[in-house]
Amino acid sequence: MSKLDELIAELCPDGVEYGELGKVCDYIRGVTYNKSNETKGESGLRLLRANNITLSTNTLNFDDVKIIDKSVKVKDSQWLKAGDILICAGSGSRDHIGKVAFVDIDIDYTFGGFMGVLRVKSHLDSRFLFHILTGSIFSKHLDVSLDTSTINNLNATVMNTLIIPLPPVEVQREIVRILDNFTELTAELTAELTAELTARKKQYEYYRDFLLNFDSNLEKLPVSNKLRKLVAELCPDGVEYVLLKQIAEVGTGNSDRVNATDDGEYPFYVRSKTIFRSNRYLFDEEAIVIPGEGGIGDIFHYVKGKYDLHQRAYRIHFFDKEVNTKYAYYYLATSFRKFIMMRAVNATVTSIRKPMIEDFPIPLPPLPIQQEIVRILDNFSKLTNDLTCGIPAEIEARRKQYEYYRDKLLTFKEASS
Repeated sequence: MSKLDELIAELCPDGVEYGELGKVCDYIRGVTYNKSNETKGESGLRLLRANNITLSTNTLNFDDVKIIDKSVKVKDSQWLKAGDILICAGSGSRDHIGKVAFVDIDIDYTFGGFMGVLRVKSHLDSRFLFHILTGSIFSKHLDVSLDTSTINNLNATVMNTLIIPLPPVEVQREIVRILDNFTELTAELTAELTAELTARKKQYEYYRDFLLNFDSNLEKLPVSNKLRKLVAELCPDGVEYVLLKQIAEVGTGNSDRVNATDDGEYPFYVRSKTIFRSNRYLFDEEAIVIPGEGGIGDIFHYVKGKYDLHQRAYRIHFFDKEVNTKYAYYYLATSFRKFIMMRAVNATVTSIRKPMIEDFPIPLPPLPIQQEIVRILDNFSKLTNDLTCGIPAEIEARRKQYEYYRDKLLTFKEASS
């Protein structure tokens, strides 16, 4: 039997009392101020808003703290204290409403009018309440209480009528210990996995850039390396550079976002990393797709087969049979951004024109060298992509595991009245 089971058996063998939040907790709304009260000076009052709650982790962040002048009246109860739970109380977005963060220590901050603070009274551990507010008990209460047809507002009636379990404080603190340990371990694992993914991506980018630098880098490869042998044999005097217009056709599509459909048969490339679907195709080929506006130099799609294309996205299709399209795709990923940003047109958005793309110089070693580079980078890319998919999935699995045990630990047999 666990310590928690022993405490429940000893202190509440007949079940746990449930009660309204308003009887065990004060709910305080934030400071009301005008736009004219905002200041950029450091001598004003520091005020937290909804963006200072990190949604994914229910933690405080101090990015973009609002500063208001000292003429704004702040009640004593509106200064944040250790043990407070800051909550987003008013928002046009249902994703933000009800999100909470725990205040660990006294801090010299107040909070805005669209925010609230829950401050516990006796017989309630604030961390225990925090875990309740991140779980299903609170989310179900919000689903019933909020009218989502208007701006969401967590008024005192909504908050004070939340029914929560009120086991003995000793039981609360043991649950807090378990959940806090779980949260800490999950945070450590998330940090480690994220660092591993970042390191792998940087490693991949390093080797990609290394292999595609024909001016000097390949001489650093071991003499026995297959790629170095191919370079020494097939282009001992160096690699020729050619312009894209000499080896490729550059053009755009003629579709718009209205052509996108969720269950479309063909991939539809627009001006973002997101790949949409379409019921028609404009091209059936192997090509590289880049945006004409927006994420210039950051977004590249390698395509093979039938696809639809946005009117402000460019396709690069190689008519020269001595070009491996995947090789060109990798090379553009290393060098195109720097080249094109020096030539980009700045209007309402940064955009590029067809002649700019056509004038991009690309090294063109013999096909066997291109194929060997593609083989190496494909293998490396697969390892990186496996991590890219696997690590977020592992983090999500840990999050769901925490949520499962949190809700299980916070569900009690109700004591009979």
